[in-house]
Amino acid sequence: MRKRQPAPPMPLKTDQEIRIMREAGRIVARVHAALAQAVAPGVSTWELDTLAADVIAQHGATSAFLGYGGFPAHTCVSINEELVHGIPKKRRRLQAGDIVSIDVGVKHQGYIGDSAWTYAVGKVSEQASRLMQVTRDSLYAGIAAAQEGNVINDVSRAVQQHVERHRFHVVRQFTGHGVGREMHEPPQVLNFERKYAEAYQKMPAGLVFALEPMVQVGTWRTRTLRDKWTVISQDRSLAAHYEHTIAITREGPRILTKL
Repeated sequence: MRKRQPAPPMPLKTDQEIRIMREAGRIVARVHAALAQAVAPGVSTWELDTLAADVIAQHGATSAFLGYGGFPAHTCVSINEELVHGIPKKRRRLQAGDIVSIDVGVKHQGYIGDSAWTYAVGKVSEQASRLMQVTRDSLYAGIAAAQEGNVINDVSRAVQQHVERHRFHVVRQFTGHGVGREMHEPPQVLNFERKYAEAYQKMPAGLVFALEPMVQVGTWRTRTLRDKWTVISQDRSLAAHYEHTIAITREGPRILTKL
């Protein structure tokens, strides 16, 4: 019988570290508040990125994405079938009926805040609206399961069951993750239930991670475009992405990336 590999240790945060991460999260939320007001037909993804960069700078923080692994922008802006890691461009403009997912990460006093949201550009189709609602609700279903003493798989199961109940597809290739001084820390937090070492770890108070359901209409499979960053649904069906950074506390899960 193959021996199961032990899970890597989960870095836990002190109360003071969580307070700093809460401030980082508020900055992320302020960026999203500004972006929500700016999303409209005719606006370029580059303009959205510039706006985000300005708000980040106004609050004394820096982008956690710019230069990360060579990424060339402050935010990831992904439209329609684009799932994640879309590169903002001056000539790429939003059109009425689009949905646009914007991922924002900031570094504040050495700690990361990370949150993504999907926005409707004007009036969108019923399918797009339902996809957004289901994906958003799956995020909160996962957060509700993020209780001290539960295991990682409890969170993953809550997300997956909600999505699949509505006949959409949870992306397998990308996952949630621990976050702190580094963008990606243990544990890996899948959006679907799976047997792996980290999945059976109990979540203690002090654990901080980014939970980010990524959901597509027609398939869970994806592919990466020639720019080596932008990920799209394999069948080019619509995709949505929602994310909050949360802390496990004795009083329950605490969302750090909200106003």
